[in-house]
Amino acid sequence: MLNIVLFGPPGAGKGTQSEKLIEKYQLKHISTGDLFRWHTKNDTPLGIKVKEIMNSGELVSDDITIAMLKEEVEKNPGAKGFLFDGFPRTVAQAQALDDLMKSMDTEIHKVIELKVSEDEVKKRIAKRREESGRADDADDKLIKRIDEYFNKTVHVLPFYSQSNRLTTVNGIGDIDQISLSIIDILDN
Repeated sequence: MLNIVLFGPPGAGKGTQSEKLIEKYQLKHISTGDLFRWHTKNDTPLGIKVKEIMNSGELVSDDITIAMLKEEVEKNPGAKGFLFDGFPRTVAQAQALDDLMKSMDTEIHKVIELKVSEDEVKKRIAKRREESGRADDADDKLIKRIDEYFNKTVHVLPFYSQSNRLTTVNGIGDIDQISLSIIDILDN
């Protein structure tokens, strides 16, 4: 089993790189953003709570996020591994993810940080907003999400660095070259 966390700010290319890694390693992709969007689109009880939180531009609480993630992992007992995208966002979530993996007799093997500047992130999301119209890419919500990442979420990185699971990859450049850099890290 291979379990990976793909880490980076909104617009860093996590979704793009996830697709390539899922195909190569046949991993189950778990994106908290996708889970939140699915629940909100389908107006599940959880989705209604998530919608209120996301509409304010805040992060969904650890309890809600972890419960949703655990449910998704448990739906896939035969998975060859998991790729976590957009999670964890806090040290408490990172610890909870480690506990969940341990309960499954596995662990998070690698954390790949896609390093992208704040200016580049803003350019990419502006382009994505034009193409996809994602509600969470609206200017007011975007600023909060970027601030959350650069001021709060980045504090998860030392947690993984201390256990030698963190590797940083330059997230600016040719998409295929970035993919090859990540695959080289995972294969070695």
